[in-house]
Parts: sequence; C-alpha cells; structure tokens
Amino acid sequence: MIKQLAVLVSLCVSAWMPMRVAYADDSIKVFAAASLTNVISQIAKQYEQENTANQTEIRTSFAASSALAKQIEKGAPADIFISADTQWMQYLQNKKLIQANTQVNLLGNQLVLIAPTGKRFKVNMEKGFDIAAAFSGKLCTGDPASVPVGIYAKQSLTALTWWSSLEPKLVGTQDVRSALVLVERGECDAGIVYETDANISDKVEIVAKFPESSHEPIVYPLGLVVGASSNAVGFYRYLSSPQAHAVFTKYGFTVLAK
Repeated sequence: MIKQLAVLVSLCVSAWMPMRVAYADDSIKVFAAASLTNVISQIAKQYEQENTANQTEIRTSFAASSALAKQIEKGAPADIFISADTQWMQYLQNKKLIQANTQVNLLGNQLVLIAPTGKRFKVNMEKGFDIAAAFSGKLCTGDPASVPVGIYAKQSLTALTWWSSLEPKLVGTQDVRSALVLVERGECDAGIVYETDANISDKVEIVAKFPESSHEPIVYPLGLVVGASSNAVGFYRYLSSPQAHAVFTKYGFTVLAK
C-alpha cells in the first residue's frame, strides 16, 4: 500500500507572529508558488549577479500558494508574493496585505496529465472516455481544496465528467512538486501538474494536455507585500523585464506581463 501519500498543508504556521513587524535584514524575501522553484531561483541568481555593487541578496521560499498566503497573513517576513492563481493573491488583497496597484498578472501555464517515464497510457481528452480504466493505481495532484494545481485539476476533471470516477484514486499533496515526485517514484501511476513541472523531469512524460476551456485560466499574479523593503521594488520590477522574460520563456511559461 502507498504509505501516507496525502500530505495536507498545515495552514496555521504557529512560528509566525500574528502581526507584521519590521526586520533589520536587508535581503529581498520572495514567497513564490512551488512550480516557480527553478525559474525564480535562476532569475534571483541572475539579478544578484547584475547587482553585485549593491550586494543584493534574495531569499526565496517555495510552497503551495495557499500555504504561503497563510504564512504572510500570520506575519511572515515577505516582500514579494507570486501565486499560482488569482484566488490566493485576492485573499491577501482582501486582508490589505498586498500594496495597492502592485498586482501584475505575470505568467501563464498549461495543465497536463503525466505518467512515469515508459508507463504512459492512452487517453482521449473528451467526455465519455473511461479514464478510471486507463491506468491502475493512484492519481496525484495538489490538494483540490486549497492548492492551485489541485483546484485547476478538479475543474478540468469535473468539466470532462471524470471527477466521480477518479476521486477514489486521488491523492492530494501539499504542492505541485510533491505530486511530481510521487509520479517520478512510481508511487502514483498518473499525475496532474503544470507543463513546466513535467518539463524539468526526465522521470515523467506528458500523456496529454487538458483543454484550456476545461478550467479557469492559469495565471500567476505578482504583488508587493505591505511593508516590503524599499530594495525589493527593484527585483519586483526586474521580474517584468526582458531579462526575466527570457528565463520564464526558457522554462516554458507564457509571459503575460508585457
């Protein structure tokens, strides 16, 4: 049996004080969706190299957008937030924790069905297809109750009338990268992740792409957190620059902010 595959996000991070406080640390703190781990890490390194005179240090934290938003709400020291959906950015805006007029719809992505390399199966992305019989074992994706990739996945599976047959097979993980790892290990025979996540792994292969009409648009909004340090503005702007766009494109993201 698969042991404790579902690792649910703990939305309460007791270590954070409930009030936002000032920190002496001059580093730029970026909270970003797990699917951005590789690309933001590279862009951050690139920015640091281009700003050696200022000795700018960028510290990153990657997790599910839901978990990061809750951490920021509890007072985590963040300057920049990049969510994998508009819902969690709006959540922080409603809490007045994102600076007014700083939200930018930065990126887009594609939702895909994956399998371990060499174990792909046939699927037709249409209503009436018996998806539950197409593969054995479990289906991994983000927790559909809170994690953006899981929310998008449930929307697509519902639109294709597959949800009821696949729900018993579903393993909801704490973020998209956790789902990817379980498919890489063969602990799940199928997974729903973003195309950019599938592209970074040679241990999985894309079985099919979900129709974009089957789910809400996948949008990554960017925003400055209330109380962000002044030097964070430079990196915030850099994320919409041609230099950053080139890296996003290399990783397969669609650049929305022109």
